[in-house]
This record gives sequence, structure tokens and C-alpha cells, in this order.
Amino acid sequence: VAPTVQRGIFAFGYNASAYVSMSNLVGSNGVIGTDVTGVGTDRGYMAAASYGGDKAIFGFGTTGSRTGVTNLVNNSGVVASDTSAVGTAKADLSATGYGVGLAIFAFGNDGSMSNTRNLVNSSGVVASDASGAGTATQRKGAARYGTGTAIIAFGENGGKTNSKNLVSNTGVIASDATGGGTALTSHMAAQYGTGTAIFAFGQNAAGNMVGTSNLVNSSGAIASDVSAVGTARNFIAATNYGGDKAIFAYGTTNNSSAISTSNLVNSSGVVQSDVTGVGQTRWGLAASGYSYSA
Repeated sequence: VAPTVQRGIFAFGYNASAYVSMSNLVGSNGVIGTDVTGVGTDRGYMAAASYGGDKAIFGFGTTGSRTGVTNLVNNSGVVASDTSAVGTAKADLSATGYGVGLAIFAFGNDGSMSNTRNLVNSSGVVASDASGAGTATQRKGAARYGTGTAIIAFGENGGKTNSKNLVSNTGVIASDATGGGTALTSHMAAQYGTGTAIFAFGQNAAGNMVGTSNLVNSSGAIASDVSAVGTARNFIAATNYGGDKAIFAYGTTNNSSAISTSNLVNSSGVVQSDVTGVGQTRWGLAASGYSYSA
């Protein structure tokens, strides 16, 4: 049986006045640690994913100008300095693990909405741009589900959408498929349980923040909306932790002020009520699981 990721990391983001690069580690008990001095270029609106089984990669984003740099995270949660860009500079993209120890960056905005992809090997090396599939879209959530497969869904492509794109265990993105739940943007996702995932929070077509969630089964089907529990917000980040649980944290309730509130998700996919925030309030950050050690 493959080991499971026990810890998580939130990093980078925008604190309503400036981009930052600090990080916050998440223990196997779901407790978020205090700010860790930042490494790498201050930026926001990037994406992150696990790779190599127990490590993580943060990539792309904007400093005010889009960038393609990446930062690797080792299995102790230490963020490395910038690695030069390989793919086209872009922001508002998605990332997830897939296969065995592999990751993928996809979709986003490189000056216009994009559906290109960049595969990441088990050593954390990012490949050059490859043709994608599906409608060019930004601000989609992404997570693993099933065995070696992943899902990228929701987002905006001129309007809010709930369509989904499944990712095979070889990193091939399928064409658009009908999703489930209300069309939303910045509806972030994380793996939980065994072969299942959850999307939660975001902003609807009327511009209102939501706290609803949508579960994803082991076949990649997205369920209908589940009533909100936590504070409605968007530009949130999410990661798995503790082997079979997830956490959503940070974000903005009104696109002008940041919060650091978090919400745990148990192994049954139930979102818990708000937990008082820790660390720098910010939005537009990213998160990933790392470490096999609790």
C-alpha cells in the first residue's frame, strides 16, 4: 500500500497591499503553523501540487507581471529558491498530482485564457508547454481522485462554469465534460478519504462569495451543492493532510480584505466550522501536501 501524505503547506499570496512569499506548514493534526520567512519571488495567483510522493512544487503566478518560476518544497517543508521558468509565464492556473509521483500545471491566463499544460516529473522538473484540451479557462480547482487520476473543474472562461476536465494517469487532459453544482470561479479543491476529492468556496455568477462544497467520487463525478458551513470567500487555497483529510484556508470575503480563517474536512468529506486563523492574512495563495511522516 502506498504511503499517504501527512502534512501540508500554504505559501505565497497577496495581503491586500503587497505580494508575499512566506509559508505556513500544516501538521498531521490539521493545525496551521506560524509564518515562516519567505523564500522565492513574492507573488500570488500561482498553483501548487505534490510530486515525488512526499514533496511539493509551487509554480507560476504574478508579481504584478506574470511569471513562470517555480519553487520546490522538500519533504521537511523547506521551500527552495526560484527555479528559472520553463513554461510560458501565466497566473490563475491549476495544479494537481497525478499518476505515481507526477504533477501537472494547466489552464490559466498568459495574457489571454489558456488551456496549455506543463507536466512535472518525479524529480520536480517542469516540462515545456504542451497542447491542452478543453475550453481555455482560468481559476479552476484541481485535485487527485480515483487511482492515479485527477480532476480540474469550475472556473471562468468569459462566464462562470461548472464544467470539468478529467486527467488520466499519464497526464492527458480530457475534453470538457458536464460537471455538477453551481457554476463558480476560484472554487478550490483537495483530495480526501480514499480516492475522493472535494471542491469548496468560490464566487458565483452574481459576484457573491459562497461557502458551499461539492464532493467528487472515485469515478470523477461531481455531486450537487452541499450547504455552506464556513465563511463564504474566494481566492482560497486547499490541500490534503493527515492521510485522508483536507483543509481550506485564507482567502477574501470581498476582494479587498484578506482573512486567515481555516476549515478542516474530515475523512467523510464533511466541512467543519471556521477555525481562527494563523499567520499573515492573504488571498491568491496556493497549497499542497507533502511528507509521509506525521
